[in-house]
Amino acid sequence: MTFRFRSREFWTPAMITGVGLLTALVLIAIIAPLTMKQAAEQLTPHAALGPGAGHWLGTDDFGRDLLARALVATRLTLLMTAGAAAISVVCGVVIGLAIWLSGRRVREAALRILETAVAYPSLIFALVIAAVLEPGVSSAVIAIGVAGIPGFARITANLASSVSSSDYVITARLLGVSPVRIAVRHMLPNMAEPLLILSATVFALSLVEISALSFIGLGVQSPEYDFGRLLNDSLGALYTQPIEAVGPSVMIALTGLSVMLIGDGLAAHADPRAKRSFFRRILDRNRNRTVSVPDHDTALVRVENLRVSIPGRQELVKGVSFSINPGEMVALVGESGSGKSLTAMAVAGLPSQDLAVEADLLRVGSMNMLAAPEPSRLAKEISIIYQDPGTTFNPSLRMGSQLTEVLRTHLRMGRREARKTITDALAKVNITEPARRLRQHPHELSGGMRQRAMIATSIATAPKLIVADEPTTALDVTVQAEVLRQFRKIYREQGTAMLFISHDLAVVQALCDTILVMKSGEIVERLTAADLAARNVTHPYTKALLAAIPTVNLNPASTEDAATPAASAAAGAGATS
Repeated sequence: MTFRFRSREFWTPAMITGVGLLTALVLIAIIAPLTMKQAAEQLTPHAALGPGAGHWLGTDDFGRDLLARALVATRLTLLMTAGAAAISVVCGVVIGLAIWLSGRRVREAALRILETAVAYPSLIFALVIAAVLEPGVSSAVIAIGVAGIPGFARITANLASSVSSSDYVITARLLGVSPVRIAVRHMLPNMAEPLLILSATVFALSLVEISALSFIGLGVQSPEYDFGRLLNDSLGALYTQPIEAVGPSVMIALTGLSVMLIGDGLAAHADPRAKRSFFRRILDRNRNRTVSVPDHDTALVRVENLRVSIPGRQELVKGVSFSINPGEMVALVGESGSGKSLTAMAVAGLPSQDLAVEADLLRVGSMNMLAAPEPSRLAKEISIIYQDPGTTFNPSLRMGSQLTEVLRTHLRMGRREARKTITDALAKVNITEPARRLRQHPHELSGGMRQRAMIATSIATAPKLIVADEPTTALDVTVQAEVLRQFRKIYREQGTAMLFISHDLAVVQALCDTILVMKSGEIVERLTAADLAARNVTHPYTKALLAAIPTVNLNPASTEDAATPAASAAAGAGATS
């Protein structure tokens, strides 16, 4: 992701406030030493004056204007802080990238050293370095900068660890691209966003630590002064004239606040979900959670003119309308990126928070899915079966606690009753030794068993609607056939409505009553299973999908054409259901 500095989304209230404060501080750092240096440094007979019209913060024991000294000190403080932060960031990035571009032994040794270094507060390292060097501006900058390197290097190494294992980095290595070029062209651009945000934090910490060094006498020395030195000078008059500490204290707070607000603004722009979720909650409060359903409308799901978009950029789902009756199985088919999953998640009330969902009507039963339906009702009436069984369950928890969570939380079942219910559901989907499976972790189950466990938990609440998002894509042929049989069984025995998302026409032909063909966010054709079986289609895109399905060649002498695994599984499911 790149930052769009002219984008309205970039200029959040935090960003505007932070940039405004920092700009003001930079202007003070430029102008104050030119116009106020005499008032800040010249000795006058007006000693120890309180705040007044001539001296807003009063004067110190030598008659110097306290406000002028605080403003003049801004230049040296910002320069020292920027220098220390630059040392920490630049050296940290170089070391972090070098670790992951080096050999395994060097990498392991360097990571252990960094882990040892970050175990101690950076200020302790800075104190040791500053004590060894001669106290002064340069030594303070070097001490704080060097002390911050291990922490930033460790963060960079953590970010680089995921980027370095990416396919494009591995390919670049295989092609003989030099490590420096890999770091500059492939790794660093993909890490720039979090590193930029973290740099704001490093700047604020460097400000505090540099001020602390000067406060204890290991930083700036007289006659030079920064915020920390001014605090040190005010220590003697803390009880007689505490106003002396106000100027540098406020300047430290404002400088740190400005940088942290900028960092917060960058983080909000990097992840717009937090901002959008706030406005979405406000909007949801003004919407009714339920809608009135006319007596003549027997549909369980009613979608009219559904639109899903990236605000201000692109419309992804464009005016989709359809309905699902109780006990009906409707399929959304199309190529990847056609809007199937976006449509299904909008119906289920789980759209991505950085997307805008609008519709003339979007309901499941009487629940208004454009608002925030009651969580308990949502959990009981709608179940979702995700595409990848490997990422559905928490690997650190046993299956029992995860499969019974909805029953215990929303149906108010006791632990024993919930386990009995889910054990029966697992048995219905042909999982062997269901009671023992509840005591196992997800990694102890095969992919097909995890998929069937998802189906079991989805039917345990007797939902009115099941949304199945390409639930057989990651499974082998025999497991696909078994899963499809379970869908057919649920559909026939419980009368549950189902929205089945797939890109495989052979599967939906065997399972579904109605097929909606999607392309580029629009429904281009509506078919029945009989229409699809008879190849009674009109839209060119649907014809292209059908033409892409290999057919079985009954001539044993030729093996060029063969049935696809999905088609075989669908045929098997249809034949045995």
